Amino acid sequence: MQFVIITGMSGSGKSTAIDVLEDMGYYCIDNMPPELIGKFADISAHSDGKINKVAFVVDVRSGDLFSKLVDTINELKAEHINLKILYLDCSNSVITRRYKETRRKHPLDEASYGDINKAIVTEREMLVPIKAMADYYIDTSTTSTAQFKERMNEIFLENEDYMHIDVRSFGFKYGPFAEGDLVFDVRCLPNPYYIPALKEKTGLDSEVSGYVMSFDEAKQLLVKFKDLVDFLIPLYQKEGKSQLVIGFGCTGGKHRSVTFAEEMASHLEDSGFRIRVKHRDIEKH
Repeated sequence: MQFVIITGMSGSGKSTAIDVLEDMGYYCIDNMPPELIGKFADISAHSDGKINKVAFVVDVRSGDLFSKLVDTINELKAEHINLKILYLDCSNSVITRRYKETRRKHPLDEASYGDINKAIVTEREMLVPIKAMADYYIDTSTTSTAQFKERMNEIFLENEDYMHIDVRSFGFKYGPFAEGDLVFDVRCLPNPYYIPALKEKTGLDSEVSGYVMSFDEAKQLLVKFKDLVDFLIPLYQKEGKSQLVIGFGCTGGKHRSVTFAEEMASHLEDSGFRIRVKHRDIEKH
């Protein structure tokens, strides 16, 4: 059996996530009380294979029962159930905007006396323990519905027998990269943006990557990044982590970060890993 628990911030896209999993053939239950998950696992185990992929949305709508989620997860893992946790997040400002647009109440609205900002802060505090246990993390703050569905497909339609490694580039000027397990800042290196012939090109162009890697500092930094990643991957695998997201950031996300992301991806592919590379801000101006 495959079990997925979808949790995270209210307004971050859990309804969309469960719709995607339902399309993949998962038996989906929204707003599941944590203490009932184990009982449903028993039902699934005796269903003669009719229920073998199950997804639950569990969040603060459960009220006081939500505090039982961590214990429930530990109990399921102790029984060696194949369980993955998907944590969805979103910035406070986007969550506030989404609630205003839908005119729906936040689940903690009454406890927060109608103060949406207080409700969001309280929810974040409640979610700290479960966020630390998550296998997958998606920040939907700047993600379209189509991009979100694509990300879900990448995670859940792939073979689970190997570690998924995503290498991303991004620009700090367009916001932090919240999904990264490892995030490296390469703004310390000379910026091709200030070279007229390179300004409109990207790290995918040989002229730009050649310029970035022409500096001894860049070469040494890349070696150190590779050494660190090579050291950490086996440790993550030993802990059972099935997905690793590595981010490289520069100012605009077009030159230095793209170069380093491509270099790291090539290194990891040469090491036998299956890699996905994406450049979040390469098309932005």
